[in-house]
Amino acid sequence: MENKEKRPRRAFTPEFKAEVVELCRRGDRSIGQVSRDLDLTETAVREWVRQADVDAGAPA
Repeated sequence: MENKEKRPRRAFTPEFKAEVVELCRRGDRSIGQVSRDLDLTETAVREWVRQADVDAGAPA
């Protein structure tokens, strides 16, 4: 296995995260596809969607 350099940690605004969550909720693309299209990790996007559900009062 090759040694990949780690990507520097990036910070995202709440507005950007909300836009990404909205893209995921539209249903025309999967979370994985949205992640790839925006060069984000799927884990981060899934966490943003989960947190948005919690913030909206949905059961975790």
